[in-house]
Amino acid sequence: MAALEAEVKAEAAVKNAAKDAALVRLREQKAKKDAERQALVTRQAAAVTRKPTVEDPPPKKRTKVSATDDLEGALELARKARGVKEELTRPRQGNEKSWMWSGGLSLVLGPLGWLYAGSFKEAIPASAAWLLLATIATKLPFMFVLMPAFLIAMVISGFAGIYYAVQYNRHGERTKLFGKDDDKALPPGRS
Repeated sequence: MAALEAEVKAEAAVKNAAKDAALVRLREQKAKKDAERQALVTRQAAAVTRKPTVEDPPPKKRTKVSATDDLEGALELARKARGVKEELTRPRQGNEKSWMWSGGLSLVLGPLGWLYAGSFKEAIPASAAWLLLATIATKLPFMFVLMPAFLIAMVISGFAGIYYAVQYNRHGERTKLFGKDDDKALPPGRS
């Protein structure tokens, strides 16, 4: 019985020693983390309070925005919105293109709708690419996965169609959406 008691006490002593060693390790780890955290706080405080050096760019000055500046900006935005509304609601004249038809065709048919009012240099290649892409997509078994992308592209195409019609009505001719029209006539004597 005494041997059993001595064995139990020895096992308890070993367990207590292991517990004490684990507690010491945990305390050391906690102290290390606290020291790292304190060092980080010190570095951040030093970075915030340090004086600028010659290499540092000058701080950007904040301009105070007054209520009148906000009001002027809102009024300018309202004027632009009214101008857009007036342009879109005025009746068509002569050879002008309807922005509703252009937007609707472009929304339903994609870039094929651009042929109504858009630049042929952009509309024809985009239409060919659209038809090719649609043909390939219909052959894919997972076409339904691509539907959200096609729907987003069609909405963007609808806005482009509206833009083409408005530009056509402003300039009286088909204008490019991307880049400048560089196909103007060459100066005399050049071919």
